[in-house]
Amino acid sequence: MNPTMNKSTWLTSIITALAIAFSAAFALAADEKVSVTGEAKCGKCQLKEGKECHNVIQAKKDGKTVNYYLEDNDVSKSLHGKVCAQSQKVTVSGTVKETDGKLLLTATKIHPE
Repeated sequence: MNPTMNKSTWLTSIITALAIAFSAAFALAADEKVSVTGEAKCGKCQLKEGKECHNVIQAKKDGKTVNYYLEDNDVSKSLHGKVCAQSQKVTVSGTVKETDGKLLLTATKIHPE
């Protein structure tokens, strides 16, 4: 402890440092690695969501249909031409996070089933 710091300043500094460390650890844990198997579909053409085409994986989880919205990247762009008019069963690996109530999946690999 620095001799010019009093105990309350020192304690406040320690608490602040711990809060920052826990916040950073929580932020890193927000993206969860997953492997999702389901039907790849066009969100606009097949699901009637939005004004632009986008990839959605519909999968079953606990008996319910869950939509995973694929983030635009080179991996997901290569899929769209195959699923715009007709769905295709796929397994997608990547990371998922929830934003505004939607599951956003950043694909690193897509395998047709």
